[in-house]
Amino acid sequence: MDTTLTEEQNLLRDSALRFVRNEYEFERRCALADSDDGFSRAHWATFADLGWLAMPLPEAHGGLGGGATEMAVLMEAFGRGLVLEPYLATIVLGAGLIAASGSEAQKGEILPAVAGGNMLLALAHGEPQARFDLNDVASIAKKDEKGGGYVLDGHKAVVWHAGAADKLLVSARTAGGQRDEKGISIFIIDSASKGVTIRSYATNDGQRAGEVLLEGVSVAGEAMVGKEGAGLPAIEAVIDRARVALAAEAVGAMAALVEQTQDYLKTRKQFGVPLSKFQVLQHRLVEMFNEHQMAQALTFRACATLDNGAPAAIARTAAAVKAQSGKAGKFVGQQAVQLHGGMGMTDELPVGHYFKRLSMIDALFGNADFHLARFAGM
Repeated sequence: MDTTLTEEQNLLRDSALRFVRNEYEFERRCALADSDDGFSRAHWATFADLGWLAMPLPEAHGGLGGGATEMAVLMEAFGRGLVLEPYLATIVLGAGLIAASGSEAQKGEILPAVAGGNMLLALAHGEPQARFDLNDVASIAKKDEKGGGYVLDGHKAVVWHAGAADKLLVSARTAGGQRDEKGISIFIIDSASKGVTIRSYATNDGQRAGEVLLEGVSVAGEAMVGKEGAGLPAIEAVIDRARVALAAEAVGAMAALVEQTQDYLKTRKQFGVPLSKFQVLQHRLVEMFNEHQMAQALTFRACATLDNGAPAAIARTAAAVKAQSGKAGKFVGQQAVQLHGGMGMTDELPVGHYFKRLSMIDALFGNADFHLARFAGM
């Protein structure tokens, strides 16, 4: 399978890498992480101007009709700079779910606003007891016999960029038991709706997430995404896409760590010679490079499956990519920290921040061990 980028995709990569070089100097990134939103609204507007927000969305609703490879190109560049803007939460997860399963009215209202940078989304699906099981949903949506809509109650955990989101895509049970695959429905609710409480917090990798509490939240019937009780396959599909996107981000972070470690070994001296002259350290750097290259090749190969494969093939590919990127990210991150010595453990050096992000990427939507077992069982 040919995974060579086209001329347009190379131009997209160049543009994204240029943005990272110009706007994501390490100290500036730390300042953004400490800001109220945890990211830059001005950067988000730039994303819209450059067409990055519209890139993977359908042309019929203000998008550019790009595929998984374009998404991966952007996410890889974002990984190099530890970009904080909520691209995964709003574009890959939120808009991706609306584009795949929303009604024409929902698409027409939401997708153009997202593409223009005027609306942020967050997928509120995971719950405290669920860990990596997407079918474990305890939140309840009861029919409101008087109003014809639904009333939602529940607790959603670690909802990425919930505090900045204008709308939440919330999963809740309209039928079945807590772990049943059927009976899960998806609803669009305004984050400022009565009964919605969001507790936003910073995560250990500098990103933002939130706990979302739903207490008697009323929604209209037309707020449901897709068919009642049939939301799980749509959630699984969009999260498999997000897993590949995260693998691409991990590839970018690993590339940055390999380069930074190589530069450090060339400049740091021991016994009067650069550390890069020691053969054992050369071997470790080569192993880091090999892990990065393998993860990169598998990630971009997976993009073709995302766009053209059957659901079973997509699920299998996403599991393989997530397992490989998690394993590789852990190895590259650990080696980078060790080869930087004591400096690698400090917050003043970017290395530790990359390792934290790689660790979080591994944990998101199932770690390497989870997906290795998932892949083996397919």
